[in-house]
Amino acid sequence: MDSKATSPISVQGRAAVAARPLPALYRPRRGLSIPCITVLDREGRIAEVEQRRVFWHQVQGGHGADILFVGGTNGEWNRLKNEQRQRLVELAADEVRRINAGLTTDGRAPVEAWAGITAPTRKETLDNLVCALDAEVHAAVLAPLSIQDVEDVVEFFHRDVSDLMDRRARYIPVFLYDNADITAHPEVPHIRTRDMKRISRLPYIFGIKVSAPRRVLGHYTKAALHFKDKGEFGIYIGNAMLIFDVFRLGGGWLGRTREYWNRYLLHNDLPIGVVSGPSNVLPREWQRAWRSCYVGDEERMKTYRSLFLEFGSSYRFEEDGRQVKKTIACLKHALRLDGVIEHDEVARGTKELTPSQRGLFRDRYEKLKARICAETDPLWVTRAP
Repeated sequence: MDSKATSPISVQGRAAVAARPLPALYRPRRGLSIPCITVLDREGRIAEVEQRRVFWHQVQGGHGADILFVGGTNGEWNRLKNEQRQRLVELAADEVRRINAGLTTDGRAPVEAWAGITAPTRKETLDNLVCALDAEVHAAVLAPLSIQDVEDVVEFFHRDVSDLMDRRARYIPVFLYDNADITAHPEVPHIRTRDMKRISRLPYIFGIKVSAPRRVLGHYTKAALHFKDKGEFGIYIGNAMLIFDVFRLGGGWLGRTREYWNRYLLHNDLPIGVVSGPSNVLPREWQRAWRSCYVGDEERMKTYRSLFLEFGSSYRFEEDGRQVKKTIACLKHALRLDGVIEHDEVARGTKELTPSQRGLFRDRYEKLKARICAETDPLWVTRAP
């Protein structure tokens, strides 16, 4: 690793942060994590004013996100330059401090800023960790299997990541990210259980975001429980619609059997949060849905599941006789329709909407919003600027 890894923060700023002691024991934040979209202008630059506006929209004055996560797949991290990834981290850290000042004044719980630090190479990833430390985000998110030149995941954490934090005499909590769709090593779609056992022993590892079936969630839970106390290691569901199955109780013999099976697969340790891309647009609705699922409110779960399935269908289009999903383009366009942003351009390589698809999506989205207003509590209807 290059010991001179730098970030846009000043040398004086890095020295001041490095002198600080290790923080008190961290507890993983529960609730809704929003993997933020990245607002880009026509030249592919980050539209910073609009990006900050998106953060405020997602928090909804305390009725939306519990965690703002920048630099993830919904933020098109793999299509951005590394200096853009670092700038997103700085913007999120700075704006969340402003947001939290208002929330605490109003007697509401502050939100956390999480930085996605994954990059295609080991060096860029470590540079991004330095940036996250300097920006003083609440946590970093790292997808080790997506780094092209990392072959031994355990060695990468034990040598590179740990040594970097040791030299700075401080750490930030790190959450792992498992997503087979972005792995650089297709033959290894998920972190091996034996590797997970060793990584979870590290004091700064506090959980994992998993975009995978329940049985994979259970593997990680089982591995981490060997070395973490109850509540020290958090599982976050990346396939957001899965919360309606994982937390479903049901009645009678079948319902009890389903609940027992879920607890068995998860080793009696339920996920503590959900990571939802569509919550970029519908933060209040996803917060309400998460709370309903966690307490087992079957009636509300059924309502929100139906609404979210309709929203998911709205960004599917037929092209050349096949269905094409354009999630990120539709999320950005919805935010533009709501007046949150002015630029809804996607990064090069991300699927764009055609003019006709924009009109079709607009009609679908307006229909969905009318349903939301008719079927849910007004307090939990997302409010645009």
